[in-house]
Amino acid sequence: MPVEIDIDEKTVTAYISGEIDHHNAAGLRNEIDEAIEFAYPEILILDFGAVTFMDSSGIGLVMGRYKLMKNLSGKIAIENAPKSIKKVMRMAGIEKLLSAEERKEKAFV
Repeated sequence: MPVEIDIDEKTVTAYISGEIDHHNAAGLRNEIDEAIEFAYPEILILDFGAVTFMDSSGIGLVMGRYKLMKNLSGKIAIENAPKSIKKVMRMAGIEKLLSAEERKEKAFV
């Protein structure tokens, strides 16, 4: 699976790599959700540093994890997204989900 997950006391970090499309989005969701259910983190970091392609399935991946973390009173951060991925996220309005304070704290980098 193209995701490595690190868990510490308050944070789950998912390092996603390769392509995020309808073929692998369900597997990514399942792995990330299992880590969240195991750790109940305060923050979920989705690191897109090694993502080479993302379609609307990637937007769904982010939105679903955002809703899950919100239900747990947690936060989500998106880090290291390449320019092309940032553009797709901005067009979808993902950064508007984050408060101005979270954006200042590099939650959407």
